[in-house]
Amino acid sequence: MLAYEDGFAALDWLSNAFGFRERTRMAGPDGQLAHGEMEAGDGIVMLATPTPQYQSPRSHRASCERARRWSEVPWVIDGVLVYVADVDAHYTRAKRAWRGRPSFPSRKTASRPDATARKISKDTAGCSWRARRPAPVRHPHTEARCSAVRS
Repeated sequence: MLAYEDGFAALDWLSNAFGFRERTRMAGPDGQLAHGEMEAGDGIVMLATPTPQYQSPRSHRASCERARRWSEVPWVIDGVLVYVADVDAHYTRAKRAWRGRPSFPSRKTASRPDATARKISKDTAGCSWRARRPAPVRHPHTEARCSAVRS
């Protein structure tokens, strides 16, 4: 579950920036988001606002020098990976939502040159989002049959 200072705004942002479809929006007695669910391809992203005192990674970095320093590393500390069918469309949509400022460009990974991976950007809470096309499912029995047919 992902935590956000303003869970309702996060539901709206994830829908706008990534095209996720909202499934559940439940307010708690304090009026904050107690539980939210977004469909992301075949998966589900759950989110909430834990307490009124909760600080997002972005807010925590703004008020804590130690958090700001350990967040300067080049790899992802707080992040989410989602699998999407069309990484380029996903990236373009996120770029529009961030007014053309994604944090990193597209790159192909050396271990999987056919799979485009993009670190989209940080969301409203400072969490990094990365999108990747799912790897094709390979079944040994299917591959054996396909090889036999081609021979």
